[in-house]
Amino acid sequence: MTRRFDAIIIGAGQAGPPLAGRLAAAGQSVAIIERHLVGGTCVNTGCMPTKTLVASAYVAHLARRGADYGVNTGPISIDMARVHARTSAVAAGARGRNEKWLSGMECCTLIYGHAQFESARTVRVGEELLEADRIFINVGGRASIPDMPGARDVPLLTNSSILEMTTVPEHLVVIGGSYIGLEFGQAFARLGARVTIVEKGPRLVSREDAPVSAAIRAMLEEEGLAIRTDAECIRFHAREDGGIDVGLHCSDDPDTVAASHVLMAVGRVPNTADLGLEAAGVETDARGYIVVDERLETSVPGIWALGDCNGRGAFTHTSYNDFEIVAENLLDGADRKVADRIACYALFTDPPLARVGLSAGQARAAGRTVRIGRRAMTRVGRAVEKDETTGFMEIVVDADSDAILGGTILGTGGDEAIHAVLDMMANGATADCLRRTVHIHPTVAELLPTIAGELS
Repeated sequence: MTRRFDAIIIGAGQAGPPLAGRLAAAGQSVAIIERHLVGGTCVNTGCMPTKTLVASAYVAHLARRGADYGVNTGPISIDMARVHARTSAVAAGARGRNEKWLSGMECCTLIYGHAQFESARTVRVGEELLEADRIFINVGGRASIPDMPGARDVPLLTNSSILEMTTVPEHLVVIGGSYIGLEFGQAFARLGARVTIVEKGPRLVSREDAPVSAAIRAMLEEEGLAIRTDAECIRFHAREDGGIDVGLHCSDDPDTVAASHVLMAVGRVPNTADLGLEAAGVETDARGYIVVDERLETSVPGIWALGDCNGRGAFTHTSYNDFEIVAENLLDGADRKVADRIACYALFTDPPLARVGLSAGQARAAGRTVRIGRRAMTRVGRAVEKDETTGFMEIVVDADSDAILGGTILGTGGDEAIHAVLDMMANGATADCLRRTVHIHPTVAELLPTIAGELS
C-alpha cells in the first residue's frame, strides 16, 4: 500500500523542519523522513555542540589570564567529562525541541528510517512506500576520510566522534588547517591538550588572503599550537602503545609527529550516495552533490535539494536561506534565487574571523579597482579595554562606484560586527553612506564608519 502526501521531505536538518512547518501551515500534508537525528549537523555534531565546546575552552583561557585583569584565579583544571556533558545537553535539548515540534505539528508526519527513491514521485522507507508530487532533499553531509596511506588502519576522529571525548587527549594532531580543524585545535589546546595542525598546503585557511592566513597562524602559534604546513604526503602508522605516528612527507624522511589522537578535518562529502537518486533521474556532480538551479530545483521537475547536499553552501545560514527561497517561491509567489544572497561566513576561533563578500585579493582577481579601509584591533578601543587586541578589520570598496564589495574582521566581536557591513551591502549602500552612519560607542562596529572614511 502506498501512502500519499502533498510533499515529502527527506532529512530533518536546518531546511527540512521549517519547510515542513510552512507547508503544513498552508494546509498541505507533509511527510518528513529522518534516518538518524533530527536537527542535522548543526544541532547534533556542528554549530551548537562545537560552539559550546569553544565556550568552555574560552573560559579556561580567560581564567588562566585572570592576573592580566587583576583577578587571581588560582590553579586551573579541566573536568572534561563535565565539558562533554554540557555540550551533549545543549545538543540534546535543541534536538528534543525540534522533535517535539515536528511530532506535534498538524498535517505533518515524522518518520524515522532510511529513504530511497523508487521513482521521481515515490520514496521507500523500509516496508513503506510514500508518494508525493513534490519532494525535497535535505540530507546534509559528513566528514570526508581521504584515502591517505594507513588511514583505514588507525582510529581516526571526525568532527562527530571527537565530541564524544570525556578526557583531554595528550597530543591531538589535526589533519587539515581550515575552519573545522582550527576551531577544534584551538579549543582542545585551551582545554590542556598538546596540539599540532598538519596542513597539506603552504598556508592555513587557503581560501583567505595571505595576510589573514598569516595572522591566524601567528595567533595560534602564540597560544602554543604547532603548525606544520607543506605536508605533501600525509600517512599514518599505528604504534604498539595505541598512539599514531603521522608522517608528513613523500620521501623516506623520518619526520613524523607522534599523536595520541588524530582528528581528520579535510572537508565534507554529501550524504547522497545511497538515496537511489538514479531511480528518480536526479543529476549529481562528480563529487556527489545534487545539481540544482538558482531556485534549488533539481534536474527533475518537482524535486528540490536544500542545504549542504546541493553544493551551493555549507553553512547553517545558507541551508536556512535555501528553505526561505523554496518556501517563498512556492507559497508566496516570490522569485527568490541563490544568486541573490551575499556570501558570508565565520571561523569561530578566538578571536573569530568574519567574512562577507569579496576579500581584497578576490576583488582584484576579478578585475576590480579597489580602495581599502583597514584598522588594527590594537587601535579599536573596545578591543583594548577587553585586552583582546589580536587581528584587524577591513572593508573593500569599488574605487569607481564606491560600492562596498566585502569586509573582513579578525578580532573580538567580529562575528557580530560584520553584519553591519553585510546589511549595508544587502541594501546597496555605499562606503560614503557607511562613513556617515553613527554607531554606538564603545563597540567594535563603531570603527567601521571610521575606516570607511580612511580608504586608500
